[in-house]
Amino acid sequence: MFGIPWHKLPTPIALFKLLQFRNALRENNLHDTSQIPNKDELPKPVPSPSDRHLVVRTADGSYNDLDHPEMGMAGTRFGRNVPLSDAKVDAKNLLNPNPRNVSRVLLTRDKFHPATILNLNAASWIQFQTHDWFTHGNNQPDNKVEIPVEEDDPWRQEYGKMEVKKTLADPTRHDNSNPPTFINEVTHWWDASQIYGSNQETINKLRSHVDGKMIIDRDGFLPMHPTDGIDDVGFPGTWWVGLSMLHTLFVKEHNAICDRLKQEYPEWSDDDLFDHARLINAALLAKIHTVEWTPAILPHPATKIAMNTNWWGLLGQDFKKMLGRIGDSEMLSGIIGSSTDHHTAPYYLTEEFVSVYRMHPLIPDELEFYSHQDGRFVVKKEFREVFGKQTRGFMEEVKMSDLFYSFGIAHPGAVTLHNYPHFLRQLVKDDGEIFDLAAVDIIRDRERGVPRYNRFREIMGRGRVKSFAEITSNPQWAKELREVYNNDIDSVDLMVGLFAEDLPEGFGFSDTAFRVFILMASRRLKSDRFFTKDYRAEIYTQLGLDWIDNNSFLTVLRRHHPELAPALVGVENGFAPWRRLGTPVK
Repeated sequence: MFGIPWHKLPTPIALFKLLQFRNALRENNLHDTSQIPNKDELPKPVPSPSDRHLVVRTADGSYNDLDHPEMGMAGTRFGRNVPLSDAKVDAKNLLNPNPRNVSRVLLTRDKFHPATILNLNAASWIQFQTHDWFTHGNNQPDNKVEIPVEEDDPWRQEYGKMEVKKTLADPTRHDNSNPPTFINEVTHWWDASQIYGSNQETINKLRSHVDGKMIIDRDGFLPMHPTDGIDDVGFPGTWWVGLSMLHTLFVKEHNAICDRLKQEYPEWSDDDLFDHARLINAALLAKIHTVEWTPAILPHPATKIAMNTNWWGLLGQDFKKMLGRIGDSEMLSGIIGSSTDHHTAPYYLTEEFVSVYRMHPLIPDELEFYSHQDGRFVVKKEFREVFGKQTRGFMEEVKMSDLFYSFGIAHPGAVTLHNYPHFLRQLVKDDGEIFDLAAVDIIRDRERGVPRYNRFREIMGRGRVKSFAEITSNPQWAKELREVYNNDIDSVDLMVGLFAEDLPEGFGFSDTAFRVFILMASRRLKSDRFFTKDYRAEIYTQLGLDWIDNNSFLTVLRRHHPELAPALVGVENGFAPWRRLGTPVK
């Protein structure tokens, strides 16, 4: 409206603008890669003999769409949010400018810049969720990019050269021509595959096979992987204490759901209990992310209303609980329980969706732990000391309730320039591989054909910028951007531009990244029949629907850690800062 940014408009008008954005994005920014010719090697869904796939989530994500059962299953391609003609690898400029130089000059944490609107559980939560949504798998061990290392770079003295393994190639392609395509090795659906796995073998290994429950020991720990030395879960990814906390919490929640289902349906088999508990647990995770995590990191009145509308509709939670849906309108009664719609392309998560979730500045380099009982200091650890194989040993020393309390009163980092964790810029994995993850993040977008920042803005409907000062009002940052990118604004990398942008007031990440969120947050729900036409008592049970309706991140925490109650007094959102013990209740 007359050049005023949407987030500065009155809330009703801002909501209307967000709706306009979403409609345009649904029309223009969903692009199908599955139709690019392949060697007929993409996975083939196999129906269950008993037709169980009609009423439960399958291990590999197949049969969510019954007309196209391969849609969204593990082993299928990522889609795109940009036209396929814009998804191209510029091989000549893969190292231009030098990703290590970008990391050193623009991303290095000069001091810890906190995101004071959030607590640290919000940082581990988003990694917990992305592990459900996507992974490109193990990179190519024998196909590497060497990043030049300057003479004055400490890396040269300590490690010598810097090499980055290339992303695993799409084995189904006849050639490596543009647009590049890549395989998602986990399911594309919001199905809690990070907990359960994306294949039947993993699920079987993690189940107790008694009363539908997952394996957890008497001390409250998950099983250990026999060779990796970390918790054995559906998808571990880059493991650390924050992930272990959430995996453990929601395995406990799965088992609590099983207990309640068994009370209500004592005749059910182990499989019946497991399948229904998974449906309920996955939906609860999606609800928490939609109406709690997202409003916490984007605390604008319009975004809070919009996310609640996605789940409950504009008529609200109380109306929907009491009277149910009013027709099929996702505006009035929410996406949940509406008809399924993929809009302009089959449902797959996208490469650009992966890109905007690069939020590593959220991670601190040091963590302090305190007692949940009296707030006294317990121990301080560097991130590397609670990472990888060291995670379990640390968790055996510090109580789980102390861990959650300590995360609740700590802040994550702000998603900006000059705030990338030192630890991740010199990441030493358990297998001995060493790399600068900030430089790797830059390489990943370039090698996967993700457009650079200015073109990406244009494609997502925000328009191009003509000067570095239009990206950021920070004159020092603008100067650094100009120097690193040799005064070429069109060469600014997407992640760098997103981190540099002036944020809408109160936002935890950029408005450009938010455009992808507007589109894909709704799409993850609207395309999934278990959130739309099959979100009903016949599939979930009424007990299951009530469990989802009546629970939140806070109720899950209180159920499994009632001792945290004093720290949660007055807390309305579990991802906002908790009450420090010894401070007055607000």
